[in-house]
Amino acid sequence: MQNFLQNAEADIAKNREAVIDRLVEFSLTDMLLFWGQEKDLIARQEKFWGPILEWAKDEFKAKFVTTNGLDVPEENRQAGYRMKEFLESLSDKELTAFYAAALDMKSVLLAAALVKGRITAQEAFDAAFLDELWQAENWGNDEEADKKRREMKQELETIGEYLKSR
Repeated sequence: MQNFLQNAEADIAKNREAVIDRLVEFSLTDMLLFWGQEKDLIARQEKFWGPILEWAKDEFKAKFVTTNGLDVPEENRQAGYRMKEFLESLSDKELTAFYAAALDMKSVLLAAALVKGRITAQEAFDAAFLDELWQAENWGNDEEADKKRREMKQELETIGEYLKSR
């Protein structure tokens, strides 16, 4: 993964505008904006996701509206401009790490917090896989899903190390 990130950095640098536009569009469906229905799941989301959403509100000077449904709140489209400004301010290395983390976690907000040192790779993993881990607790583990989560955790740790190697 470390070599992948180093090699990807050159590609990201060449295609910055397209990468940033893709990430801004991806921000509309950030998983932190779509909350569950069950009380205990919502309580966990409030604990892990709430602080990230508050940080993002301050960092981006934009409000991100959450929903319990599947429709994208219209207000989140307005936050895209601020997201674009944030992404444009990142170095090529930071943008590469951001891109990889966002895809792994399905969250640009978690990726932003990781890249800016607001959360650790472990905290990013815990927040990103909160729903899956809650489901596993309630309905049992799936070996293949467990294996994939372990791989994702390792990737996030590698991204964290890559960021530290500035």
